[in-house]
Amino acid sequence: MPDDILTFSAAFPEATEADWLREVEKALKGKGAETLTRKTAYGIGIKALYRESDFAGAGDPLGIPGVAPFLRGKTAAPDKWLPWDIRQAFAHPSPEQTNAEILRDLERGVSSIELRIDGTGANGVQLCTAEDFAVALRGVDASIAAVALDSGRGMGARTAGLLGQWAEGKGDAAKLKLDFNMDPLGALAKTGRIEGGLDAAFAKVGGLATALAKTFPAANLLRIDGALIHEAGGSEAQELGGLIASAIDTLRRIDGSLGVRAAANRIVFALALDANYGAGIAKLRAARRLWARCLDALGLEAAPMRLQAITSARMLTAYDPWTNMLRNTSAAFAGAVGGADILTVRAFNEALGLPEELGRRIARNTQIIAMEESQLGRVADATGGAWFTETLADDLAKAAWAEFQRIETEGGFAASLMAGAFQARIAAVRDARAKDVARRKIPLTGVSEYPLLEEIAAPVADVTAPKEKAVTDAGLKHFVKALPAPGAAAVAGALEPIRLAAPFEALRDAAARAVRPPAVFLATLGSLAEFTARADFARNLFAAGGIASKEPPVPPRTTAELAAAFKASGCKLAVLCSTDKMYETEATAAAAALKSAGAARVWLAGKHEGDGIDANIFAGADVVHLLKLAQAELGVSA
Repeated sequence: MPDDILTFSAAFPEATEADWLREVEKALKGKGAETLTRKTAYGIGIKALYRESDFAGAGDPLGIPGVAPFLRGKTAAPDKWLPWDIRQAFAHPSPEQTNAEILRDLERGVSSIELRIDGTGANGVQLCTAEDFAVALRGVDASIAAVALDSGRGMGARTAGLLGQWAEGKGDAAKLKLDFNMDPLGALAKTGRIEGGLDAAFAKVGGLATALAKTFPAANLLRIDGALIHEAGGSEAQELGGLIASAIDTLRRIDGSLGVRAAANRIVFALALDANYGAGIAKLRAARRLWARCLDALGLEAAPMRLQAITSARMLTAYDPWTNMLRNTSAAFAGAVGGADILTVRAFNEALGLPEELGRRIARNTQIIAMEESQLGRVADATGGAWFTETLADDLAKAAWAEFQRIETEGGFAASLMAGAFQARIAAVRDARAKDVARRKIPLTGVSEYPLLEEIAAPVADVTAPKEKAVTDAGLKHFVKALPAPGAAAVAGALEPIRLAAPFEALRDAAARAVRPPAVFLATLGSLAEFTARADFARNLFAAGGIASKEPPVPPRTTAELAAAFKASGCKLAVLCSTDKMYETEATAAAAALKSAGAARVWLAGKHEGDGIDANIFAGADVVHLLKLAQAELGVSA
């Protein structure tokens, strides 16, 4: 309701920015607001407050949506019924089962499908022949629902040829929505090896792309995958810089066949989004600015960047996987508001194994609710002009451009990969983030924070491992009559995917395998008010390693009662929990009593040190290291 009808704000005194800053300094005990600025993994500052002086958005400096250079998206009028493409990934090894899942999900709101292909069947569908494609895609109308590929190791051109074979004769070829998604440099980064070398690989891709472009004029031929950089632990700036570097190197290498102009118009760009939706929105906006600058530098006509956003796999947890629904929802919000053309939400139970019906249903319904109930796609470029978003997007674009230029000085994306330079920079960011995760500076709800030792398991598909099959090159030969002679293999260090929760999950797995469930005794000192805060802290910390906490049935009043309660618990390790003031007078005697009662080690919640104290737990400590130490003392094998 507007203020001129009912002035809600009239009851409050008018506040200025100076008033806010004064209150901030008071709360920070004399420190300025600049001390609230935090740094991203790539050193970009995130301030507590943004103003018009940070980004002068009042005059639409980036133009308007739908107008070249398309920095604010491809359209000012989003499709009322389908503002973005709801794309579901399918990975069951059986083509028959995959077909059943595809048809079911298309009936229930999915608008396009992506086939994750793996000849081994371990990580995708075994689509190895034209017959396999016919089975998996039986009943699919590609003029309505787009069909996209996510090909496995060294199969990009061969599976693209097989999809092309399937699509021939499926109606008007000009209307078929196909994303062949060939990406030789992405395959090199992901697998670390391209048999026959990059020259031969690009010759095959170029010849096939040229033939497919003529046959299927509406198809996208290439995909530049930045998400794999994110999944390997890279920062937002490294993901964007690598994305642009890979695109430029791809255009450079394919220029002699398909041509730069034709190739640039047939690219899908893939980026990962995690639960930090503010950074995710800014990342999508920064990507459009970077690509517009590249098109301008190449002398090509401005065109909308076709962006596919994929929710992050590295943020997913195997323990308490239900919390992944919240993570995926935040990432999906970023994709919708950030203007992704295609959005793929991973199943919440993907970290546990192959998702089944529940996982796929929640994934697609997350998007349907965002689209149809929250109506996130009804406003074009909803965050356009927001001071924080635009400033962060600018900062990300500048940092990414610097990374791109660095990769170019190293000889381009492929050369940097084969030299190991790009991987080394990613490893530095990944290792720094791992330390923050271990210290719980980056909290993981349900894993490092608020873990549930008695959690409800999530279902996954029951799959029998199939026999490995080789992918035929019949489809490739169908479109390319003369294949290039192979050369020496191109080799690089693979960008292996990680999951942030993996160190804590390894501890939980070890605890679950223990013959005797590990437990510690919380030796509380003083009154309930005195020990509760640190007892809760200790209980939460040890549960992150699968270690239960046992407590006295009633708060002990003396060290003798404390020792008796410890002996009755059957534990080997005790943790003192109280206030710093109580520790000064009681910790040494309590530790001695506990060791006399059989405690092998006595730890303390806090930083107090003294006789009999073997280790300390406190905020900011390396929790993974402490939990490994605790498990070793409790006889848990790694």
